[in-house]
Amino acid sequence: MAPIDPKSIIRIARSTGEDSLAEPLDLGARVRELRKARNWTLEQAAGQAGLARSTLSKIENGQMSPTYDALKKLAVGLEISVPQLFTPPQREQVNGRMAMTKTGEGTQTPTATYEHELLAEQLTQKRMLPYRAQVRARSMDEFDGWVRHDGEEFLYVLTGVVMLYTEFYNPVEMRRGDSAYYDATMGHNVVSVSEEDATILWVTSLT
Repeated sequence: MAPIDPKSIIRIARSTGEDSLAEPLDLGARVRELRKARNWTLEQAAGQAGLARSTLSKIENGQMSPTYDALKKLAVGLEISVPQLFTPPQREQVNGRMAMTKTGEGTQTPTATYEHELLAEQLTQKRMLPYRAQVRARSMDEFDGWVRHDGEEFLYVLTGVVMLYTEFYNPVEMRRGDSAYYDATMGHNVVSVSEEDATILWVTSLT
């Protein structure tokens, strides 16, 4: 199998899902959903937000458009951020999704610097891309510049010792059990510094 660019691992994962068009948000329904999720009555929610019960009722029923000040009060009362008020509610709750990948059964995807094993491939439209990697690289000279891509990334050292290089921080030596969580748009590379090639678990966000 010909080596591929590490960044294409992310592109491969994104291509397995289907794009969907965003639908207009019903703010009133969203507020009602958040209130009911907390098992609050209109009176309780209005009290938490510092709004009149009638005002909250009109917002939930689409009879008035709240001011920004009212939106801030709602967000504080519901203990969320203002942007979360505008996150569309789930139309369908998927329960019981699970995928198991036994040792060695993930798809092997070699690159010049890493040997990737993609995990949980059978699940489509994933929000995270988990993969195990054997770190072949022994120096930064083996990389064609920084690896960078959309999303956030979690790295966990399984065996051996690695050096994590990032664009804005000093290099960090990481041993078995050490982990790092970082913005993946920041340039980053990992090299093995132990006698044997280290293995790591990487989890990359896809949304």
